[in-house]
Amino acid sequence: MATPKKGRNASAQSKPWRSLALILIAIVALTGGMFASGHTVPRLGIDLAGGTSITLRAVPEPGQESAINKANMDTAVSIMERRVNGLGVQESEVQTQGRDNIIVNIPKGTNSEQARKQVGTTAKLYFRPVLQREAAPGEATPAPSASPSGSGSPSASGTDKAEDPAASGSAGPSATATSQGRAVTDALKADATPSASNSPETSGSPSPSSTAGSPSGDLEKEYAALNCADPKQRATAGKGAKTGQPTVACGQDGGVWSKFLLGPVNVDGTEIKKAQATLNSQTAAWQVDMTFNSAGAKKFADVTAKLAQQTTPQNEFAIVLDDEVVSHPFVQTAIGGGNAQISGSFTQEEAKSLANMLSYGALPLTFKVDSMTTVTAALGGDQLKAGLIAGAIGLALVVIYLLAYYRGLSFIAILSLLASAALTYTLMSLLGPAIGFALNLPAVCGAIVAIGITADSFIVYFERVRDEIREGRSLRPAVERAWPRARRTILVSDFVSFLAAAVLFIVTVGKVQGFAFTLGLTTLLDVVVVFLFTKPLLTLMARRPFFANGHKWSGLDPKSLGAQPPLRRTRRPSAPVETKEA
Repeated sequence: MATPKKGRNASAQSKPWRSLALILIAIVALTGGMFASGHTVPRLGIDLAGGTSITLRAVPEPGQESAINKANMDTAVSIMERRVNGLGVQESEVQTQGRDNIIVNIPKGTNSEQARKQVGTTAKLYFRPVLQREAAPGEATPAPSASPSGSGSPSASGTDKAEDPAASGSAGPSATATSQGRAVTDALKADATPSASNSPETSGSPSPSSTAGSPSGDLEKEYAALNCADPKQRATAGKGAKTGQPTVACGQDGGVWSKFLLGPVNVDGTEIKKAQATLNSQTAAWQVDMTFNSAGAKKFADVTAKLAQQTTPQNEFAIVLDDEVVSHPFVQTAIGGGNAQISGSFTQEEAKSLANMLSYGALPLTFKVDSMTTVTAALGGDQLKAGLIAGAIGLALVVIYLLAYYRGLSFIAILSLLASAALTYTLMSLLGPAIGFALNLPAVCGAIVAIGITADSFIVYFERVRDEIREGRSLRPAVERAWPRARRTILVSDFVSFLAAAVLFIVTVGKVQGFAFTLGLTTLLDVVVVFLFTKPLLTLMARRPFFANGHKWSGLDPKSLGAQPPLRRTRRPSAPVETKEA
């Protein structure tokens, strides 16, 4: 009878417990890590946990249709991704679809409402000088002063300032800041706020027209008639305004909508190199630090030099995002060097939100919201339940087939499936916080398909063992002789599956990647389980009389398999002895 080869293979046969101990230790370690981290369930995607899916369509400016290209679309995706993730929204997903669409998926959770608002804010970011505005809530009624157009120009003592961070130890703003107007101050200045009594005429500073341009009579009438408390008027205020012309806009002050009359654009949002929220260690107040590129630094220095000579509100510049004023800090001195700070009565959330808008607000294209779909948590739960039921049905069918066809061998297959399931579950739970993996419906489908792939590996090995028994070998030699041939088949099959999953993951976007990722992960785990669990376990079971003696319920009964008579070694006939005649 054929005997197993000696050497390394023989050592592996005699110590299958080593492999089993290794995989069991891995399962215990992963399970312990899962409970220690507190992530005991996989993260769920939007289609299972609920959330919002937004479809944005790129709209080119007249005569600039060529602007919709791959480079600009990729840039827009990158900015939107950073804009959403900068708010701390987990598992957000931004990708292109077709030539001019971007899909943004925002799962239900903390800050998702704010993320939806910022994603929908897809126009460009501009800095415009303030010519006139309504008084903020709690702010002193602005005293009228002469303006180029002859209309009253408000002045107040309750606005904010801008500062140069070169001397971060400067005192905080001396004026009480509103929720929108923040202080943009130069660190080298004295911390004195312009009083309401100072006017362009009395201070000898140039008139607003010299810094911002004069609005037309029609624009003044539009500003006078504008009611920003009306959502319809707010939605159309300043739409279509050109960068080189004055315009009107709406913004919130203390939670109340106010109207603004703004001059031409001085600085483009694309000229902001970096913006971040920081906590001033001396004042214990939150502020926003801005850094401009070389072109933006020069423009910002020029405009702040002019604005610093004005009185409130004409010493303010409005940060305009999607035709809406998100902040309007005031300037007290020229700010050079390309660095500035916006300070005031910020909360941490307000500071981070403004920094996020400054950093990621300027998109290379204008986008229109084509559709917005919200999946409720209840609907997501129903889909998850349906997916789990489908997986349970698939697993049950595989188990029934194994029991009916392989009988006792099905015990080994079921234990291997359980080991594979334990590894898959723990890894999915840990990959959520580690790399942002979210289990969506296609990923569940990939896990269901993996049940068949794993069962297929068992079947390949079991059939090889049966072939060896049919040739007349006993079980223990059959298990070892069948393994090299089955191993090659399993590796080739899993390699093809993994290659298909890898290609699918690379060339597709969105939810299909969830299917590809899960399929690739479970394919790798199939190799681990077959090599370190199924093969050693079958080697151990082959030593048990129930399997070794070919019990009829073992699935390895030589008689039912049509085995040939046992192979026996035969001696070669000895060569005839020649005799010599005397």
